[in-house]
Amino acid sequence: MVRFIHASDLHLGRRFGNMPEDLRGRLREARHTAIGKLAACARQHDAALVLLAGDTFDTETPTPAIRRQAIAEMGHSAPLRWVLLPGNHDSLQAAQLWNALRDELPPNVILATEPKGILVEPDALLLPAPCTTRRPGRDLTEWMSGAEASEGAIRIGLAHGAIQSFSEDAIAADIIPPDRAARSGLDYLALGDWHGTTEVNARTYYSGTPEPDRFKHDKPGQVLSVAISARGAPPEITVVQTGTFMWQTLAVRFLSQENSTATLAGLLPHGPQRRQTLLRILASGRTKLEERTALSASVEQVSPEFAYLELNDRDLSTDCEATDLDLIDRTGALREAANALMVESVDENSSASDREISQAALIRLFSYCQKVSR
Repeated sequence: MVRFIHASDLHLGRRFGNMPEDLRGRLREARHTAIGKLAACARQHDAALVLLAGDTFDTETPTPAIRRQAIAEMGHSAPLRWVLLPGNHDSLQAAQLWNALRDELPPNVILATEPKGILVEPDALLLPAPCTTRRPGRDLTEWMSGAEASEGAIRIGLAHGAIQSFSEDAIAADIIPPDRAARSGLDYLALGDWHGTTEVNARTYYSGTPEPDRFKHDKPGQVLSVAISARGAPPEITVVQTGTFMWQTLAVRFLSQENSTATLAGLLPHGPQRRQTLLRILASGRTKLEERTALSASVEQVSPEFAYLELNDRDLSTDCEATDLDLIDRTGALREAANALMVESVDENSSASDREISQAALIRLFSYCQKVSR
């Protein structure tokens, strides 16, 4: 029996430059905290080994503090052993990084920097496929087919890259065959790169990242606890949630006659979890002008309770009537401006971009006048 934790894509040192400054530090710290969670997960599942399938670091040049703190944290978890595989973000091309890691290496950390077998247990052989560059341009797992092992030894592949359309960077030039496990006689193929936990087949899995870093996957941070009883036996997979933050996308289609603010309020998460939630609202459908501005105001009001809250209303159309314009002004320059913007926002002879600009301007004018009137 061999038991291990399969994880990948910690991306330690990620900057999160598109996020508010006060949130960036919390997100970076959560990534470092994931190391301790992986160690706790290993203890909970009686695993003696953690396999990190690439992109432990976000760049090829992490700061010395990020590098040293990560390795030290792993060293503190001995006798638990860690295996680090170079990924596309921290490939072997970063010679300075991997040389520094070798110099600082605790006894319980193994660097899988060569395509050759590593005996991780007396009856378990690990076959790593380290990324040589960010875009190797070839299948780095091919060598596994010819790797010899003692009879009866469990064979575990460890790789980082794309299978079919599962490419985190939307570039799948270096495709690993989906049947690599069968081709190379692997009992399990542990993959990294795709940030959402995914079963490719019964013996091939992407672990996903233990701490999400984008809205792409809409899954919590997860790792896999894997147990293989003997050579040829099917792996037993347990999904374990590890994430501190939840990144969610909430798609809401509004109807013109409904109370959009009340509808959204009923869909938002509640309670203390808001502080750990990054939420993107994708609004579509139709709503009245007054409801549109009320919706934006309600999101702005509740936003401070969330780690991050964003309203994307690009696909939300606005129904505007004369009574709505009366709330701006009944006569005068403001009313004339509102009339002109309403006409321009539905003018089919104008480009979609121009119509959107006119609609946005009308909504902003309406919102401003409502605030002034209060």
